[in-house]
Amino acid sequence: MSAQERLTDALYGLCWSTVKKLPEPVAVRLGRTVADLVWKQRGKGVQRLESNYARVVPDASPERLAELSRAGMRSYLRYWMESFRLPAWSAERVKNGFVPKDLHHLTDGLASGRGVILALPHLANWDLAGAWVTTELQTPFTTVAERLKPETLYDRFVAYREGLGMEVLPHSGGSAFGTLARRLRDGGLVCLVADRDLSASGVEVKFFGDTARMPAGPALLAQQTGALLLPVTLRYDESPVMRGRVHPPVEVPETGTRAEKTSVMTQALADAFATGIADHPEDWHMLQRLWLADLDPAPSPPGGTA
Repeated sequence: MSAQERLTDALYGLCWSTVKKLPEPVAVRLGRTVADLVWKQRGKGVQRLESNYARVVPDASPERLAELSRAGMRSYLRYWMESFRLPAWSAERVKNGFVPKDLHHLTDGLASGRGVILALPHLANWDLAGAWVTTELQTPFTTVAERLKPETLYDRFVAYREGLGMEVLPHSGGSAFGTLARRLRDGGLVCLVADRDLSASGVEVKFFGDTARMPAGPALLAQQTGALLLPVTLRYDESPVMRGRVHPPVEVPETGTRAEKTSVMTQALADAFATGIADHPEDWHMLQRLWLADLDPAPSPPGGTA
């Protein structure tokens, strides 16, 4: 492990051990302060965030984009402050921390016994939504996490999410898809963050007027297992409560090859994600390149957020 990796691991460990002990108003102020400091430095992440927002809000002035990127960094740090504190939240705090609309799509799907796939973009706090599902609905689920460096940091994230009631599988290694399919055939729930392809072999979609690549996994799982595929979008407001919406199911087309069906279904996911992102772009935490036109000419497996 390099010195940089040891430092990164130590910093995350320190945050998980200390931030969760802070009173909530103090944690909120700390998150905003750190966000504003990072935003003022205008590093690569902030510049990429602003560039991505320019695609979402193409008529935005430079001043409006600067406002959006500042709000975006505050939203991103809110996500981290909440995540560091979630292990210490009471069940009541978790239950009161999230209010989803159109939940019947999920509860009806689970009641049918056919299995449900929830697909989300990097909006607001997907970990909080997951904790709400395991706490309020008392429904465990399976998800996938990108392998991070150092390995000890990946282990921290796995332990954190398992502590919230999730079963976590590694993205790499090739066995995740089979395990997810088995969980769905047993009538279980699978949750996947699905607005950015980590395999460099995803499905091309039209997204805010240009071509991006998103993972094929949700659509393929739905086809292979008969599970219900539901897009979910999340958002913050000025209150301590996160809001969300469970969108109507993405149906499997009746005709076409598997690749054609996957393309249609993944585009439908992208369209649903776009509605939530367009309504609240500042809550979309995409600090990496996404659109093909922004990627380096030489293909290489992209990194990602945890």
